[in-house]
Amino acid sequence: MKRELNRNYSEVNEFILLGFRIPPKLQILLFFVFLMIYMVIGVGNISMMIVTKMDSRLQTPMYFFLRNLSYLDLCYSTVIAPKTLANFLTNEKKISYNGCAAQFFFFALFVTTEGFLLAVMAFDRFSAICSPLLYPVHMSQKVCVQLVTGSYICGCINSIVQTGLTFSLRFCQENRLDHFFCDVPALIKISCVDTFVNEIVLFILSALIISSTTTVILVSYAYILTTVLKIPLMHGRTKAFSTCGSHIAVVSLFYGTVFFMYAQPGGTASPERSKIVAVIYTLIIPMLNPVIYSLRNRDMKDAVKRILHKNTLIKRGPTIYHSKSNSSHKKLWQ
Repeated sequence: MKRELNRNYSEVNEFILLGFRIPPKLQILLFFVFLMIYMVIGVGNISMMIVTKMDSRLQTPMYFFLRNLSYLDLCYSTVIAPKTLANFLTNEKKISYNGCAAQFFFFALFVTTEGFLLAVMAFDRFSAICSPLLYPVHMSQKVCVQLVTGSYICGCINSIVQTGLTFSLRFCQENRLDHFFCDVPALIKISCVDTFVNEIVLFILSALIISSTTTVILVSYAYILTTVLKIPLMHGRTKAFSTCGSHIAVVSLFYGTVFFMYAQPGGTASPERSKIVAVIYTLIIPMLNPVIYSLRNRDMKDAVKRILHKNTLIKRGPTIYHSKSNSSHKKLWQ
């Protein structure tokens, strides 16, 4: 039961992030673990963006979306990780009211945008496999930019609504968040007013976003499966499925954890379980995405080899390196 709002309440101007309730020695160990994860996230996603931008053979819609996915992973992990790392090394673990609102706004923006972008990537694979002749028309550069822009707009709308509703609540004198970052379920729990409307809105928005994007993904892959099964040669089937395997793995990880956190009325029962799930989608998934896409993607491996080989030749001297003509290579769009 929520306690009644006292007329003489005093508004909080900062929150205390309780984080992980473990002994101080383990806090230091966890600091180094999180630091290593964040460093891998940075190196992996920045490398993905650089490789897909530098290599001329990767100037296609698929890698354009992948570059944006890496950017989003880097952004929303950066919204969470630095403050979490700092809190491991201090006893106060404070975050200002405005800082908490800003952290949640950008986190909601980037996570929601990634959900829509994953649906766009599924539609891209559907267009490439099921309508290869019309693919250059369906996924032109203009269309790709519009789809990414639309994903950001949807993410921004959800973030504005969620942030506005959540930080219009009264928190009275209770300012201890049982979490390692500012998130809706934890903020709702410490509010001293009725949060029924907030919980319903959170559930409805989350359900709408997850159901709409997963519908696009499931329908796209249903058509892809039907089309691939019609391919007579096993080699052709394997090649078609290989382009979708990485995306399916990323979608399963992302939507599984997000559904657990936000698409259940009343949120999750255990704060500690919520923290573990939150670590998965704020840090583990952004770390795994570059690994999944690079290890399962021959084009990415070849692009890295070409870039490394090119840089090696350049270092040896300008007279040794001669760039090969790409005139025979037809790009989908530049």
